[in-house]
Amino acid sequence: MSLEVDNPAGGAGGGGESANRLSLKRHDSLFGDAEKVSGGKYHGSEGSWARTLHLAFQSVGIIYGDIGTSPLYVYSSTFPDGIKYNDDLLGVLSLIIYTLIIIPMLKYVFVVLYANDNGDGGTFALYSLISRYAKIRLIPNQQAEDAMVSNYSIEAPTSQLKRAQWFKQKLESSRAAKILLFTLTILGTSMVMGDGTLTPSISVLSAVSGIKEKAPNLTQTQVVWISVAILFLLFSVQRFGTDKVGYTFAPVISVWFVLIAGIGLYNLVVHDVGVLRAFNPWYIVQYFKRNGKEGWVSLGGVILCVTGTEGMFADLGHFNIRAVQLQRHLVPIGGTVLHRPSGVPAEIPGERRRHLLQIHPSIIVTIAFRTTTSIGNAYGICVVTTFSITTHLMTVVMLVIWKKHIVYVLLFYVVFGLTEMIYLSSILSKFIQGGYLPFCFALVLMTLMATWHYVHVKRYWYELDHIVPTNQMTALLEKNDVRRIPGVGLLYTELVQGIPPVFPRLIKKIPSVHSIFLFMSIKHLPIPHVLPAERFLFRQVGPREQRIFRCVARYGYSDALEEPKDFASFLADRLKMFIQEEVAFAQNDAENDDEAATDHQAPPRPPRRSTGSVVHSEEAIQSRGSTHSGRITFHASQTAEEEKQLIDREVERGVVYLMGEANVSAGPNSSVLKKIVVNYIYTFLRKNLTEGHKALAIPKDQLLKVGITYEI
Repeated sequence: MSLEVDNPAGGAGGGGESANRLSLKRHDSLFGDAEKVSGGKYHGSEGSWARTLHLAFQSVGIIYGDIGTSPLYVYSSTFPDGIKYNDDLLGVLSLIIYTLIIIPMLKYVFVVLYANDNGDGGTFALYSLISRYAKIRLIPNQQAEDAMVSNYSIEAPTSQLKRAQWFKQKLESSRAAKILLFTLTILGTSMVMGDGTLTPSISVLSAVSGIKEKAPNLTQTQVVWISVAILFLLFSVQRFGTDKVGYTFAPVISVWFVLIAGIGLYNLVVHDVGVLRAFNPWYIVQYFKRNGKEGWVSLGGVILCVTGTEGMFADLGHFNIRAVQLQRHLVPIGGTVLHRPSGVPAEIPGERRRHLLQIHPSIIVTIAFRTTTSIGNAYGICVVTTFSITTHLMTVVMLVIWKKHIVYVLLFYVVFGLTEMIYLSSILSKFIQGGYLPFCFALVLMTLMATWHYVHVKRYWYELDHIVPTNQMTALLEKNDVRRIPGVGLLYTELVQGIPPVFPRLIKKIPSVHSIFLFMSIKHLPIPHVLPAERFLFRQVGPREQRIFRCVARYGYSDALEEPKDFASFLADRLKMFIQEEVAFAQNDAENDDEAATDHQAPPRPPRRSTGSVVHSEEAIQSRGSTHSGRITFHASQTAEEEKQLIDREVERGVVYLMGEANVSAGPNSSVLKKIVVNYIYTFLRKNLTEGHKALAIPKDQLLKVGITYEI
C-alpha cells in the first residue's frame, strides 16, 4: 500500500481546492508486500576487513584443505610407472604451475567468483542466476511479484546490446536449450557430489601411504584399513557444522602450508635452486616432445593439482568473495615444490561441508579401489567435468546477464574451454582404470533427479489444466452445502492462481471449511534468500465475508522453513496486516466514490447576488461530506479490528494443515519408458524420500491428507 499526493491544478488563493489530497494508490495484494523492503545483506556481502580476515582464516580449513593437499597424490598419479627423464620433473612442475595460474587464479578468482547468486556459488547457483534473467525453467518461474523481491535484482537488457536480448530469446524459445541447461546443471551437481565422495578417500589414502616411506613392511591392505579408521574419525566430527570444522582444521592446514613452504625453500637452497626453471613454459613443450602420447595421458594426473578449485566457488555461501580471494593469494604456488616427489609427508585434510553423501560411499571407494592411482582417475574426471560445465554456464552468464563484448566472451570460452577439453580428453583415456566410477555415480543421481523433475513438471501442468476459477468459489461452496467450522485451515498447493483440483474433492468428501481458510503455496524463488518481511503475499478469494485467502510463502533455495508454531504466528501477523491494508483500500475507494457523487450532485453556483447564501450552501455540502466520511472511517476501523480479533481467536482454536496425497500414474497410452519412469522409479522415490509434511515440519496431529490420483 502506498500513498500518492494529488496536487490539483489551482492557482494561488484557490482556498480548499488548492490543498493537497492524499489518495491511496491501489495495487494488487500479491504485489503490495514486495515493495516494503529494499535491501538486506547476507553471507555474500563483503562486510568489514576484520570479518573478511576472520572468514579467510576459516576458509583455510574448509576450502584450501583440498587444494593444499594435492602434493600428496599429483606426482604419484602423473608418474605411476616412475620418472624416465630428470627433465620430466621440470616439465610436469611447469604444467602444474601454469595450470594453477590459469584455472584457479585467472578463471575462478578473477571471473567466476563474481557470478555468485547473492553470495551463493556453485553449478546450481549459476543455473538459478540465469533462470532469473531468462525463462529457461520448464515450470514458469518468472512472475511480476517475484521480481520485486529485494534480492532478485533484474536489470533489463539495454538497447545497445541487442545480442544479449537475441540470445535470451533463443534460450526461451528453444525447449532443447532449456533441457540442455537443466542437464548440465544436474550433471555438474552430480559431479560435485562425486567429488565430495572421492576427496576424503584419495586424500587420506595418500597421506597414510606416505607412512610406507618409514615403514616399508606396511602392506597395502593395512594402509587401506588405517585410512578407513581415519575416515570414520573425520566424519564423526563433521556433524558439528562448518563453523566448528573450519576453526578446527584451519590451524592444521595452516601448519601444513607453512611446513611444505619451509621444506620447499630448504630444498631449493640446500639441494637444487635450478628447480625454479619450471617457471619457463618451454619445459612443457620439451616434455611433450619427449613423451608424446604418454605425456598427453599424464595430464590426467597433472589436473589433480587443482582439485578443490570448484570448492572456492561452491562453498562461497559460507564466506565471501574477498575472503576467498585474499586467502587464495596467500597460498604460495611454488610452496609444494619438493626435491624428491616420492618423499611426501603425511597429512590429514579437513573435510568440506559439501560432502553430501557422508561416510559410506567414501569408505566403500577406499576399500574397493585401494590405491590412489585408481581413485585419482575417477577424481580427475569429476574435477574436469565440473570445470567444463562451469565454463559453459559462465559463458551464458557473460552473454545474457553481464552483457560483455563478444571478444571477451570468446576469449573466456576459448582459453578456459580449450584448456579443460585437453585435460578431459586425457583423463577419459583412463576410463577403464577407475574413470568409469563418477559416470556411473552421476548416471544414477541424474536419473533420480531427472525423473523427479519430469513428473513434477507433468503434475504441475496437470493441476494447472484442471483448476477452478476463483470467481466460482461461492457457487462451489453453495453447491456442496459447505458449513464453516472453527479454526484455521491451510491447504497446500503449488499453484498461485485459481482453485486447485484437490479442493473440490475435499469439500465433496467432507463438506466443511474452517472459519479462516487459506490456499497456501510454498514457492522457492531462484535466489538464495528472501527477507522475512517479504515472505508472505496475500489475496482475497471470493467475497470478503467468506474469509478465504490465497497466500504465497516465498523462500530462497538456501532458506530454512520456520517451525510450525513460529510459522503460524508469523502468518497470522501478516494476515492481519493484509486485512488492515484491504480495509484501508476499501475506505479510500468509498471516500473517492462519495466525493465523485457529491461533485456530480452539487447544484450549479447561483449568481453572486447573495454571497452569503452561496457560502452557506458550500459549507453545508462540505459538512455533509465530512460527516459521511467520518462514519466510513469509523466503520472501517471497527471492521478491521473485529477481523483481526477473529483471526487471533481462530488461531487459538487450532491450525489444521491439509495436503493433497497425489498418486501419479502414467496414462494407458503412454510409452513403456514413461510407464517405467512414472509408475516405478518415481513411485519408489516418493515412498522413500522425505514426505511433504516432514519437509515442511508439519506436526502429524495437525495434518489432514486428501487422496487424489493424477494420470499424466
